[in-house]
Amino acid sequence: QVQLAESGGGLVQAGGSLRLPCTASGRTFSSDGMGWFRQAPGKEREFVAAVIWSTADTFYADSVKGRFTISREGYLQMSSLKPEDTAVYYCAVHMSGSVTSPQNFAFWGQGTQVTVSS
Repeated sequence: QVQLAESGGGLVQAGGSLRLPCTASGRTFSSDGMGWFRQAPGKEREFVAAVIWSTADTFYADSVKGRFTISREGYLQMSSLKPEDTAVYYCAVHMSGSVTSPQNFAFWGQGTQVTVSS
């Protein structure tokens, strides 16, 4: 059984940076990557970024492209943060299928709050 834990969230001013680690314990043999999603109050959980371990291919939502970077080790480096990036950020393990759909991910962490002030 895999357990994931996000950390590194907090309050930051617009234009600032944060680094969100995703710490994993245990192991799953049926996964091929991991990803980050976020959920703002009153909104659905949305895709942010994903990485496939074997190829190091990375995928990003248009809204974060050029500002966020996901590492093969699973951390999310966020730069040039905007107030609209405010949300709870979750990491999860990718099992199969599209990397942008949360239904294709498992072993979700509890999330870490990121708040960007204007």
